[in-house]
Amino acid sequence: MRILHFYKTYYPDSVGGIEQVIRQMCVGTGRLGVTNQVLSLSRKPDLQPFEFEGHMVHRVPQNFELASNAVSVQAISALARMARDADVVHYHFPWPFMDLAHFMARVNKPSVVTYHSDIVRQKALLRFYQPLQHRFLQSVDAIVATSPNYLGSSTVLDRYRDKTRVITFGLDKTSYPEPDQARLEQWRQKVGPKFFLFVGVLRYYKGLHILLDAVAGTDYPVVIVGAGPIEQELKAHAERLGLKNVLFVGKVDELDKVALLKLCYAVAFPSHLRSEAFGISLLEGAMFGKPMISSEIGTGTTYINIDRQTGLVVPPSDHEALREAMRTLWDNPAMAREMGRRAEARYWQLFTAEQMADGYAGLYQELVARRAQVGLTPATRLG
Repeated sequence: MRILHFYKTYYPDSVGGIEQVIRQMCVGTGRLGVTNQVLSLSRKPDLQPFEFEGHMVHRVPQNFELASNAVSVQAISALARMARDADVVHYHFPWPFMDLAHFMARVNKPSVVTYHSDIVRQKALLRFYQPLQHRFLQSVDAIVATSPNYLGSSTVLDRYRDKTRVITFGLDKTSYPEPDQARLEQWRQKVGPKFFLFVGVLRYYKGLHILLDAVAGTDYPVVIVGAGPIEQELKAHAERLGLKNVLFVGKVDELDKVALLKLCYAVAFPSHLRSEAFGISLLEGAMFGKPMISSEIGTGTTYINIDRQTGLVVPPSDHEALREAMRTLWDNPAMAREMGRRAEARYWQLFTAEQMADGYAGLYQELVARRAQVGLTPATRLG
């Protein structure tokens, strides 16, 4: 079975949560006999197709970007051409240009949308986009919500419950590199023996300003891994607060990320807006057996992190509640260890890449079979 994934960014141009999920989907379903291709946009000059972990990656030039909406005229013809050879086209929402490209390319293959997030920030533009959004979601064969929490709280998905199902994201722990003792010791010397860790792209909805406010006046060490559009703004905020216990380490490679996940005391994940629909780095913390602190925003973060079981859940945008949660974990190491143990157990129970791959492979087969059944004539069915 041949699957075409279409999203605005992918490896190696961008290494965010959605890119990681698409990667895990391709690798996981590839083990089940699915042939995956990814079509994405790029600003890089060299756009030759290449193989990545068993699947092909195709890129077309990104012409411009408007309100985080990447646009490529070349993507329309590429989508039309590649969709003809695919059994299923797999879209990753939200990306308004993708909706338009779907219609302009006249895609007529079984289609599925992984609904990663509502559109939260561009509320003014959303009013103009909504007719296209709903026409697109109506036209696809299936929609996948990434957690029961998000399906239950999204007013958009509520309109499409008859075609929506839940397949949670999953990670393959064996796909993560194993840092050696020298690398672990190098980081231990740099960050100390006990610290809270945040990993992610530094974006507006990650709530890192809340985390900085929470640790003001405390001596809890915090390590922030990642780069992004508000990095300088956050560093300036930390400087205004006079924080000496926060270390921005920037973007790191996978080995260093795993080293920090292994070394950290707990994961702090203060995302405060619904743009954080799931939280892949939060799930990585659970996978490595770490207690977590997250906010209740009605999304998958609270499907990963269960309050008082795998960690602590606080109200969004409440730095005092976040500080108290950090104090609770910091002062109760036995409780923190037990929460981390439960977090890892929950990962193995619900969030492995194998489970996600099984879910999507089954859905692909169902969509192809359904389209074939619709295409049969009554005489053929009787025969």
